[in-house]
Amino acid sequence: MLVIGGGPAGLAAAETLTKGRCEVTVVDHMASFGRKLLMAGRSGLNLTNAEQESIFLKRYGAAEDWLTPALSAFSPAMMTAWAEELGQPCFTGSSGRVFPKTMKASPLLRAWLNRLADRGVHFRAGMRWQGWNSNGDIVLMSRDGKEEILTPDATVLALGGGSWTRLGSDGGWVSLLSAAGVAVAALRPANCGFHVEWSEGFKERFSGVPLKRIALSFAGETCRGEAVITDKGLEGGAVYTLSARLRDALERDGKAEVQLDLRPDFDVAQMTDRLKRSRARESLSNRLRKALQLPSVAVGLLREMGEIPTDPERLAQRLKAIPIKLTATEPLERAISSAGGICRDGVDQRFMLKALPGVFACGEMLDWEAPTGGYLLQAVMATGRAAGQGVLAWLAEREAVA
Repeated sequence: MLVIGGGPAGLAAAETLTKGRCEVTVVDHMASFGRKLLMAGRSGLNLTNAEQESIFLKRYGAAEDWLTPALSAFSPAMMTAWAEELGQPCFTGSSGRVFPKTMKASPLLRAWLNRLADRGVHFRAGMRWQGWNSNGDIVLMSRDGKEEILTPDATVLALGGGSWTRLGSDGGWVSLLSAAGVAVAALRPANCGFHVEWSEGFKERFSGVPLKRIALSFAGETCRGEAVITDKGLEGGAVYTLSARLRDALERDGKAEVQLDLRPDFDVAQMTDRLKRSRARESLSNRLRKALQLPSVAVGLLREMGEIPTDPERLAQRLKAIPIKLTATEPLERAISSAGGICRDGVDQRFMLKALPGVFACGEMLDWEAPTGGYLLQAVMATGRAAGQGVLAWLAEREAVA
């Protein structure tokens, strides 16, 4: 069996295939395997999320019913058990996010690769997939330009989306599959930042400043969390959660406006009362700092939006809903993940490509998206395992017919 792509999805598929006593080879055009997992772990490896199953599944939006079988077969609890089997005890944070106690990806990846090698998996780095030749055989190209032809019994494609070019996910597979008759939706940025036309003075002073304990609202959805002001706009966890709706609105309408609540723990009446008790002779920055514990960036944001209300109630209302106009998404290569990919009707229930029997796909190659918080890696691993199971089922069917 051949697995093309050595990220989490491909490794999960390979691990499943070893349980069927298959001879498995994993190839990747990068120099090492699991690079995206290492990158994901730079700020603490968020493996999954322990929230209630019904809530968890809804994080996948329109793809919920499509992915549910795979996510049920490899649930968040199973992900945690899998990591602990590899010698990485886990803990659940207050937000429901699950992490290895080491907060690092490298020990987990090292143990995983060693276990796969012990089970007979062959790893070949520096081999780029070129598609198929006229006989339907797999064509690989080494870094020194040597072509190699392989004829596996089945192939799992796990090449990622298009948002991590430097880590190997460059979306180069889109043209190859499209030419082979596979329906592929255009890759788009997901979990991305957005552009805002800040003034030069605001950018110079506040670029890189975090917005902590805030809430962002758009189209009836509100998300609490944090964000960061950049020289081009906004990014961060609260932004990423709303990014799919914001991106779609920008594509549809050419504009999108979020409402920023700088103190979601207070209502307007509470804020008004605190502002009334502050000293009117003090600067606005001092008043907001003392009355509401707001940093100086709050005044900068108010000024960016136009005239600042002097009436305490109107000022409180503005601080609870600062309108920020977004003009564009960050480009795909700067996004955390990507939307788009192989269309749902392009694969069967085993994640086998309908146009190419014996070829399976998984991970971010499929057309689904989810917010950060453990949902991305969970679905990547779950679909990788499902594709591996699909291969085993397909091979069993062929043997039965033969």
